[in-house]
Amino acid sequence: MRVALTLGRQASSNEKNDYIRALLEAGFHREEIVVLPPGAKPEGRFDGVVLGGGKDVDPARYGQQTRPDAGVEVDQDRDATDLEAFESARREDVPVLAICRGMQLVNVALGGSLYQDIGSERPSEIVHEVPGQHPERRDHKVKVRENTHLSEIAQASEIDVNSRHHQAVARLAPGLEITAVAPDGLIEAFESRMPWVLAVQWHPENLKNDPASRRLFTEFARAVRERAAVKTAS
Repeated sequence: MRVALTLGRQASSNEKNDYIRALLEAGFHREEIVVLPPGAKPEGRFDGVVLGGGKDVDPARYGQQTRPDAGVEVDQDRDATDLEAFESARREDVPVLAICRGMQLVNVALGGSLYQDIGSERPSEIVHEVPGQHPERRDHKVKVRENTHLSEIAQASEIDVNSRHHQAVARLAPGLEITAVAPDGLIEAFESRMPWVLAVQWHPENLKNDPASRRLFTEFARAVRERAAVKTAS
């Protein structure tokens, strides 16, 4: 069993990292989690991919020039690594859990676009870029759409989430289904069952005491094991 986890340059790769902690709590062993820092090339077969948060996706990748007032920070190596990991997952039909930047990356990879800066392009009363993190912090609610995979996991029609992003999905890529929206209508989650993709704009890895957040990782682990078993049998 091998699970790829893409992280930013400054992220730690031990059990203190919240992504790794959440995956361990979901039942993975540390040796099964392969951290891919920016610039790394995914090698070998993976049974699942987690695309973590980090800097902005380069607007050039969705056909736009970087707006000088948007505060965009890009890492070309990170884009390359994440895109290759996602494309590999698509080819091999393995589950993908995409978080914050990861959600934006998936949308771009499949032909969608982003708001380069929510505050200047789509201002609202909801603050989406709240600095810092805390396991108990919630910044706004999201409405979960019925009859979706996310609704089965959340077990609620509305949940409280944290929020620290200044970019977001603008045009949704073909083949993706919106599963949650913020009070201002901004897309907060989407999914695809074929292939298996679950993407959220918030950071469930930081909400270690939140049952719905823990179930996101548990469900990802279940999908990974199920897909791995099918591959082994074939």
